[in-house]
Amino acid sequence: QVQLVESGGGLVQQGDSLRLSCAASGRTLSNYAVAWFRQAPGKEREFVCQNNYSGDGTTCADSVRGRFALFRDNRRNIVYLQLNSLKPEDTAIYYCAVTSRYFAFRAHEYDSWGRGTQVTVSS
Repeated sequence: QVQLVESGGGLVQQGDSLRLSCAASGRTLSNYAVAWFRQAPGKEREFVCQNNYSGDGTTCADSVRGRFALFRDNRRNIVYLQLNSLKPEDTAIYYCAVTSRYFAFRAHEYDSWGRGTQVTVSS
């Protein structure tokens, strides 16, 4: 089973950028589709971006499209989420996840999860 550890979160101001990292161990990421989700207090876990199994297709939610980007480095076994033009409504715990499916957009379709990293955006 693959283990995932997120890092890179923090407290930033509106309009700032952050780069989140998700380091994998135990298995190579090239065997999985990968995704980032987020969960704000009192809300359900929300899909952010995913990259398919072959690594040649990325999809992001409408709420972050054009501001966030997912990159994967299979050689280093790390997945990144670049967050630009951050807004207060982006405040959440951000989780990375992997699935053996070719692609997936729903949380229950993902097999392994990290523990998350907190992103807080002040106005």
